[in-house]
Parts: sequence; C-alpha cells; structure tokens
Amino acid sequence: MTNQLLDTKIEFLKGVGPQRAELLKKELGVFTFGDLLAHFPFRYIDKSKVYQIADITSTEAHIQLRGKITDIQVVGERRGKRMVATLKDDTGEIELVWFKGIKWLQNSVKKNVEYIVYGKPTLYRNKLNITHPELDEVEQSLIANQVTLEAVYSTTEKLTAKGLHSKGIHKIQKNLVGQLTGQLQETLPPYLMDRLQLLDREAALINVHVPQDNEVLQKAIFRLKFEELFYLQLSLLRQKVIKTETIKGHVFDKVGDYFNTFYQEQLPFELTEAQKRVIKEIRVDIGSGKHMNRLLQGDVGSGKTIVALLCMLIALDNGFQACLMAPTEILATQHYESLKELLGDMNVTIELLTGSSKTAARKIIHENLENGQLQILVGTHALIEDKVKFKNLGFVVIDEQHRFGVQQRSKLWRKGKQHPPHVLVMTATPIPRTLAMTFYGDLDTSVIDELPPGRKEIKTIHRFDSSRLKIFGFMEEEIKKGRQVYVVYPLIQESEKMDYKDLMDGYESITRRFPSPKYNVSIVHGQMKAADKEFEMQRFVKGETQIMVATTVIEVGVNVPNASVMIIESAERFGLSQLHQLRGRVGRGAEQSYCVLMTGNKLSADGKTRMETMVKTNDGFEISEVDLKLRGPGDIQGTQQSGLLNLNIADLAKDGQILQVARNIAVEILKEDAQLELEKNYRLHTTLQKLFSSKVNWGRIS
Repeated sequence: MTNQLLDTKIEFLKGVGPQRAELLKKELGVFTFGDLLAHFPFRYIDKSKVYQIADITSTEAHIQLRGKITDIQVVGERRGKRMVATLKDDTGEIELVWFKGIKWLQNSVKKNVEYIVYGKPTLYRNKLNITHPELDEVEQSLIANQVTLEAVYSTTEKLTAKGLHSKGIHKIQKNLVGQLTGQLQETLPPYLMDRLQLLDREAALINVHVPQDNEVLQKAIFRLKFEELFYLQLSLLRQKVIKTETIKGHVFDKVGDYFNTFYQEQLPFELTEAQKRVIKEIRVDIGSGKHMNRLLQGDVGSGKTIVALLCMLIALDNGFQACLMAPTEILATQHYESLKELLGDMNVTIELLTGSSKTAARKIIHENLENGQLQILVGTHALIEDKVKFKNLGFVVIDEQHRFGVQQRSKLWRKGKQHPPHVLVMTATPIPRTLAMTFYGDLDTSVIDELPPGRKEIKTIHRFDSSRLKIFGFMEEEIKKGRQVYVVYPLIQESEKMDYKDLMDGYESITRRFPSPKYNVSIVHGQMKAADKEFEMQRFVKGETQIMVATTVIEVGVNVPNASVMIIESAERFGLSQLHQLRGRVGRGAEQSYCVLMTGNKLSADGKTRMETMVKTNDGFEISEVDLKLRGPGDIQGTQQSGLLNLNIADLAKDGQILQVARNIAVEILKEDAQLELEKNYRLHTTLQKLFSSKVNWGRIS
C-alpha cells in the first residue's frame, strides 16, 4: 500500500487548510488522509428521482425538484423576517422559505437560473412550500455529474460553523477520492476476492464515498465490512492458535475422591443436561495438556457455581489449589458461604480473603496458601496482591469477569508455578453471539441454557405509577403467604441527590402502608457504611424483615430463596441487562415469583421496547440481542475494556451474518496455515502485522 498518500497530514488536502485541520483533529480524530477516508457515511440520500411540482402532495418525504427561481423577496420584521423565493417548472410553482442566513442567501441565490432543489414539502395556509431547502445550480449538481446517491456524514456544531457540515465533508472526501486511482494496494489475497466476488479495495473506498450506483455501493459496503470483521477474527483466532500451541497447561488426568464424594454424597440436586455437557467440555480441556481459557455463560440461577466447584474439586484431586475471584465483597462472601454449605463436612479447606479481612486472619491465610494446606481461596481483588502466593495454583474461576481489567486478571494468571492455571470465566450477563465472537473470540465458550428442575419461570408484568395501590395490595398478599419483597430504585451517579430523595420518599410511603410492628422494612443504599449495609442485608436474609427497599447495590449477589417479588421503580431508567439481572434476584426458591416493572406514563420508544421485551421473555440471550440493537456494542456491559471494538464501518448489531462468514473463513485459513506462512497468504500476514502492531497483546491472558 502506498501509505505515503494515506499518511499525508489532513491540512494538505484541498479544501481543508490549517484552521479546518485543527477542528477535524479535535472533533473527529482525523489527522491524515487515511483517517478521513475511514470517516464513512452513515446513510445515503437517493437523488435519482426528480418530481414535477404538480405531482407533489404535502405528505411526501424529502423530494427533489428542478426549476427556475422567478422571484425573490425578503418579508417580515425581526423574528418574523424571512426570504421567500418562487420556484417554477413546466407544471406549476412552489414557494421556498428561509428564516436563517438571509444576508448570505440574498447574495448567492440568483433569479432565472436553473436549480436542483431538495427538501420536505409542507402545507401552510393551504399552500405548499419547502422550508430551508438545499439548492444546487444544475451545472454543479450531482445530477449533472450523473451521481444519484449523496453520502451523509456525521459532523459536529463546531465543524458545521466552519462549513464542514455533511455537504462540506462530502466535498473534501470527493477531493480525496479523486487522488486515489492507482494509489491503494490490495489487502486481501486473490483467492479470497474470487471466492466472495469482492470489489477491489480501491473501488470499494471510492464507491462508499462517491457511489456510482446503488448496486456498486452495496458491493463496496460489503467488501469493507467483511475486511474489517475478517481481520478482527483472524487476529483473535490466530492468538488462540498460538496460545494453544505454545502455552502448556497442567494435566488434570485424575477424577478422584474429592470429586466423587461430592458428586455422590453432597450434590443437592440432579445436574441438568446443560451442566453435564459443560463439565464434559471443561474436563476435555484440562486433561489435554493445553492451557484452558473458557467462558461460561449462564443466566442467573442456572447453576454455574456447582459447575465451578466440581471443576475446582478435580484440581484438588490432582494435587492443585483453586481460587475464585468475584468483583465485590458481597458477592465474594456469598460465593464463600454457598461453597462451604455445598461442601458440608467434606475434608476441604476453604477460606475467604477480602479487603475487610483482619490482619491476623490474612497472615494465617498467606501461610496456609504457601504451604499448601489451604485448598480453595475465595476473594475479591485482594487475591491479586503480591503478598498472596500459592503453593501450586491450578484452577482459577473469575466471576462476572467484565468487572475486572485485563491487567488484574493477568496478575492472577501469573500466580501459577511452571504452567499458568486453567481459567474459567463466568458471567450471568448473557453476551450476544456477535459480541461473544468478537470480545471473547480467543476463548472457548460454554453455555448453560436450562434452569435446574423445580425452578418456575418468573412472571413479569409492567404497570404505570397510577396502579401503585393495587401493587401494594399484591405485596400484602405475598407477605401473608410468608414471602419477602424487594423494592428497587435506580441510582444514577450524576443525580444522586434526586435518586436519594426518590428512595427515601419511597421508603416513607412503604413504611406508612406497611407499618411496624406488624411489618419490618430494611433499607440499603450506597451512602450507608458497609457494616450497616451488611446488617440490613442479613436481617432480610434471615427473614426478620419482609420488605427490602434498596438501590441497585442488590443487583449482584444476594441470594434469598424466600424472596418472591421484585418491584423495580422507574424501570424506564434501567438498561435491559440491568433489569434482567435484578429480576434474577427472585425465583430462587420453588415458589412462583414475580417481577413488577413500574414506570411513568410517558415512555420513549426504546423504553416501551425494553418493557415489552422483559414481559415477553425470560431468555437472557434474547434480551441481550435486543439490548445490542437498542444500545449498540460500545455500551454493552463490559465491552469498553476491550480496546478491540474501534470498528469504522461494520456494526455488530446488524452485521452478524457477515461476521459469521468472516469467522468461518478465518477458521478455515488458520486450519491449513496457522502461521500464515504460505505464499498465497502473504498479504494476510503483512496486513495483520500492520493492523495490530501497535496494539498490546493482552489476548494471551483470558
């Protein structure tokens, strides 16, 4: 690739200059010709059809007319001042109206000159007009140049003020595209181009900015999206191949007393087929001599913890230690307590290490870890401190891994002796398939997609604030049956005061409706001391309080099987994945559970979609796909840490099929030539090096 042209500083492009260049750098991150070329249009306006004035109806969308301006007048005073021009063609006439930029328009719009006019017709006092239309003299218009599709670019207020609105950006893109002929080298090998009938790279880049016609435009877009997703997949999968070939793992070839005793005597219920399948997949990995890096996805309550424990017991059977790292103290404590309960009187040593652990307890934990007496350690970030040294760590479980940065995980990874420990990453936040293939493309994935027997599906209903009294009645009915209720309020950092007020108002109205001593109400929020929070949580866990009023601090980690109702206040202020997580706090016992989504009467279109989705399905994966469409990949929980997702043209919410094609082809190529050493793959090897040479290779660490 003659990168010289693409590396040229943006100020040297015709129509840019120093001032505009500074703004392009600050506002859009455009420093070079190559950066501008990668600022792709987000839609196109079809300007192939020209209407006749007599054929217009007021309900038309944006339309295009061709005619002469026969009259120009400035009418009205001050705020009502406007410029009105009459456009005439062979079939009739229409008024064009402008309220802004009148001075400039008076000097530039000419009488008796033929124009192409583009805008939306409206009806005012039974007369059609077009407000603030776009005007192009026919000689300079797209039609005269036989271009029928106009690219529309995202821009900013500051750029628009300097003439770099969408049209202005389109103009400088045309100046750049005009210089490309014969300048760009191909990045894909001929055999791939032929197989997929792809446009060459130069033609694709020219046509995506200045399309010849719609057919070529679609081919250009496909070519560029495919290339972007293909190299992303090739990079991820190649790291995975290198990792599998070069990083050895401990061989766990024994399934002994610990596993068998637990399986036969302690297991509280029969494993589901999904759990059995996942354990089998993990056993194949850890017995192969290769290092395991596996992502375990499963909805809240699907039984991931049992799977993790069984795998940790295999590590113990092979003479190794295991650890489980969770993002918060509440969650770590809960894991520790549920593992202890599951293990019962088995001869397994297990301890908890968090920021709150006392110095004396820490000292004993450190000693017993190093001499090997301590077999399973559960904890928070405290596990990755340098002081924490294992005798022989063989298996690591990381829960809700999106809460941890890659560097934190790498520290845990390095605590293994001789070989790194096997890593099982667990998440209850279902990840859409396209995101999983991208963010966790270098991990093997397992999914638990069925709930344990005896679990009933949670019934979800949506109610407006006006139904509050009925909901109070429903809460009372459930409490009479001996059940407990959560009432959750949103907590959004920027408006903490308002949220705190909402929470306290809610608490007051609930205590009025459910007065003591007949009822007891707990309250938990972020401004409380940890000890007070813990005290209130424990009262609820023990059943001493019937209602828990809380902010989202209870989103992860509280397990109260007797709680059967989750009421989410201002549900429209929560994202889908958060609503789904909160709903997962109930439905943990054998009784029928309910989730009530309370909202104001005015809901945005997205808000309506979120409520409808929650009422319709309990399937976390279906919910995550809707979430991805609504929010886009950059906002989905935990993706910001990746650094992978700087996609210029592909969109994971819409381009799942192209991603699948790209991944399949990448798998096929690497199967035949893992190091990309064959002559036919020379282009792939060099392009991959250029694309990813500047990125830190965190891919080796789960």
